[in-house]
Amino acid sequence: MDMFRLDNKVALVTGVGRGLGRAMAVGLAEAGADIAGLYVTTVDEAKAEIEGLGRRFHPVQCDLAAADVARLNAVVKEIVDTFGRLDILVNNAGIIRRTPALDFSEKDWDDVIQVNLKAVFFLSQAAARVMNEQGGGKIINIASLLSYQGGITVPSYTAAKHGIDGLTKALANEWAAKHINVNGIAPGYMVTDNTEALRNDPVRYPAILERIPAGRWGEPDDMKGAAVFLASSASDYMHGVTIPVDGGWLGR
Repeated sequence: MDMFRLDNKVALVTGVGRGLGRAMAVGLAEAGADIAGLYVTTVDEAKAEIEGLGRRFHPVQCDLAAADVARLNAVVKEIVDTFGRLDILVNNAGIIRRTPALDFSEKDWDDVIQVNLKAVFFLSQAAARVMNEQGGGKIINIASLLSYQGGITVPSYTAAKHGIDGLTKALANEWAAKHINVNGIAPGYMVTDNTEALRNDPVRYPAILERIPAGRWGEPDDMKGAAVFLASSASDYMHGVTIPVDGGWLGR
């Protein structure tokens, strides 16, 4: 099982304060990694969990909706200055806007593309420059079922998540020879803040649940295994792949 260990590794996880980001950060820490956590509002619970495991935790407050390329480069520099290295990047942070396409605003389009796609590329670029100098690293992009499907009333989110799947392949093509693995995870319907509206919908919630072969919505902890696998040497020969963690949704 040693190939799944992350001892002496440093991971940057975006959106670490709650939901999937917090769960994956804790999972990486359980496997031995020290964590830099990018957050907007609060990070106390994630910090307590990770430090409770005996791992180091360094919070970085950064709103990706307002972050330009210089700020993202500065984030990576701060982490390297703090830990001396950066081995793993988990591009988890994301936002969603729900409006019918006929009424969808330019601002809602731009905000989602900025956080869910543009920031992912430029943060990956900054991290890959460090990883290239170190001799390798792991980048994990959090995609979605809407990397494969169209969804309803979420055109910018769907466009961004399709983009994430393509970007994962494009970066893998360029960086695999540099020993930088770029892969993704596509969560299914998970119990997070982003899905609260769906879970409160008396029509769509039961319809979605009925279609999930596993018979339940996913919990954030369901992401831990895939994250640790893609961050570890167990996945060294995997490049450009997005793994669904969806309770069987895509196979239905």
